[in-house]
Amino acid sequence: MDRVFKLPSTTFIGEKEKALPLREILNRLEQAYCNNIGIEFMFINSLEQCNWIRQRMEPPNVTKMNADQKRLILARLTRSAGFENFLAKKWSSEKRFGLEGCEILIPAMKQVIDVSTKLGVESIIMGMPHRGRLNVLANVCRKPLHQLFTQFAGLEAEDDGSGDVKYHLGTYIERLNRVTNKNIRLAVCANPSHLEAVDPVVQGKTRAEQFYRGDNEGKKVMSILLHGDAAFAGQGVVFETMHLSDLPAYTTHGTIHIVANNQIGFTTDPRHSRSSAYCTDVARVVNAPIFHVNGDNPEAVMHVCNVAAEWRATFHKDVVIDIVSYRRNGHNEVDEPMFTQPLMYQKIRNTKPVLEIYSDQLIREGVVTADEVKDVRDKYEKICEDAYNQAKQETHIKYKDWLDSPWSGFFEGKDPLKMSPTGVVEETLVHIGKRFSSPPPNAAEFEIHKGLLRILKSRMEMVEKRTVDWALAEAMAFGSLLKEGIHVRLSGEDVERGTFSHRHHVLHHQKVDKATYCPLAHLYPDQAPYTVCNSSLSEYGVLGFEVGYSVTNPNALVLWEAQFGDFNNVAQCIIDQFISSGQAKWVRQSGIVLLQPHGMEGMGPEHSSARLERFLQMSSDDPDYMPPESPDYEASHPDDAQVASAVLPEEGVAAENPSNVRKLAFCSGRVLRSRSTRTLSWSGARRNTRTWDRGATLSPGSEPCCKTRNRSVSLARGLV
Repeated sequence: MDRVFKLPSTTFIGEKEKALPLREILNRLEQAYCNNIGIEFMFINSLEQCNWIRQRMEPPNVTKMNADQKRLILARLTRSAGFENFLAKKWSSEKRFGLEGCEILIPAMKQVIDVSTKLGVESIIMGMPHRGRLNVLANVCRKPLHQLFTQFAGLEAEDDGSGDVKYHLGTYIERLNRVTNKNIRLAVCANPSHLEAVDPVVQGKTRAEQFYRGDNEGKKVMSILLHGDAAFAGQGVVFETMHLSDLPAYTTHGTIHIVANNQIGFTTDPRHSRSSAYCTDVARVVNAPIFHVNGDNPEAVMHVCNVAAEWRATFHKDVVIDIVSYRRNGHNEVDEPMFTQPLMYQKIRNTKPVLEIYSDQLIREGVVTADEVKDVRDKYEKICEDAYNQAKQETHIKYKDWLDSPWSGFFEGKDPLKMSPTGVVEETLVHIGKRFSSPPPNAAEFEIHKGLLRILKSRMEMVEKRTVDWALAEAMAFGSLLKEGIHVRLSGEDVERGTFSHRHHVLHHQKVDKATYCPLAHLYPDQAPYTVCNSSLSEYGVLGFEVGYSVTNPNALVLWEAQFGDFNNVAQCIIDQFISSGQAKWVRQSGIVLLQPHGMEGMGPEHSSARLERFLQMSSDDPDYMPPESPDYEASHPDDAQVASAVLPEEGVAAENPSNVRKLAFCSGRVLRSRSTRTLSWSGARRNTRTWDRGATLSPGSEPCCKTRNRSVSLARGLV
């Protein structure tokens, strides 16, 4: 054991020493990897990155802090624990999903923000579940405490909408970072109870901010995602979001993931909630280093946070901090955990809180005195009491105080019910159509597919004949917006070519790999940027990403196209919880546009319906709301009411022979007449029908029965 060995170049345990006894080598390796910090990084396929981590983790006493740093940790830990204690004292029976047991999360987040700000970051977008959210809003974002306390009072709202529970709310704050003396923007995205659903939304919002700032390397804007251990391992959207991390049109150049590892999910033991050794194993697929750290050792946590922030700034890749801690109460403050985890909670009740552990340590070291510790606690409790008294004076709550993505000045001076003119001069459409229908300027060198040449020629003929199909009309719409300086982003599975080989917004050189040409990106010299990007094969994660992208800037057209409209239900959580109800819950609007191709075209039940009725149902007004009665209502007679006059036929075969009408069809796609003779000859059936108005198909010789402003209704005999 005392034999001296020369140290290899791949270890840094010796610092300046070139050789060490075997006993000391083992001791230093145990201190580095088997004490309060455990690291997973050897799967990373880069020697440079592995050595970078070793260099920051292996030297002796690497986690040692000076006295000022220790006092700062203590002050932040006191605020974190003091906030939870104050809420427990004032609202003992309220659900708040506190941080008791993982109070170190607040100092950890603040340390990540401090280091990132020092390294040049100016804006941080955060996403997190319900646990600890109020504490993060109070002590990380510095949301005014009286606004937080008002949420417990059950006051009526000043704004329209349903609102949401307090532990779902977000915020947007600009403040001075007192440690680095730099201004920082902090946003916490509002989220539903659906765990991890906010992850792709945060990434989309981060990507959008980077895009509008011209931050092509993510040096100014970054994201932090907080997770619970059970959800991080269990929710598939985590995997979907992880796989966006290095895609060219979706990367945010590195995200810092912090797991508040309570070692339990509601009442479920980890042995029954995951098949992997660690809850963080999902991060291995993107070569993210994973730091497991003891939550009861604040200095080890701070060191890991320093390394994680530096890693992200250096390599622009994801990194995971797994704070191994516990949950002192049940799932919420009124839940009894002893029903299902009796042994675990007997142990927890005999465990000292981390604030007490660290305070005693600093008193023993002579860094602070017991009186100083008490003074810090008393000062923060007085701050909370003052805010509590101020909150008593409030009479209403304001939803707009919790907006995470403000659209400054967008609604000012505008009539929300007035539709602005959207017409475009014909010369502009012709110019866009011709550029869209033309081969690349260097056509002699850029060899495109011969089939595409025929498609481009056909498009040019349509432009000259003043006719359009869907693809050409879409290109003209996009191009006219780009001309006006409005950014357009189209995302989804196979959108560059189009599922039906109809779009072809990206042309590929037939003999040179990665050589492409996008016509809509070269319409005008001063046009807005156009982004069209094939996504990963994901609906939930990608639609969430585009929703986050859309809320950042109202003056942009952000579109997500389902490969087929039927597949939108894979992203139903995003549609229900963010798009449909986001404004009512969080006063947050989104300009996202969903393209849902579908039709009865013989491709089976999974390719024929976008379930438009669901979107109509989600968008409908409250059915219990009755409009106010007019003064002359009582004088009117029920028999005088006009019933469905807007859709009754006025002319045509249905009006002439109403008794022969069998069905009323509302058309969202093509409707075909049933064939009287069922044969294998499709062409024969097509000769007996002709299309009329938005795809409704009528029998020969019949006329459309009626047309309304918003839909076409067909009542022809024999229509199915």
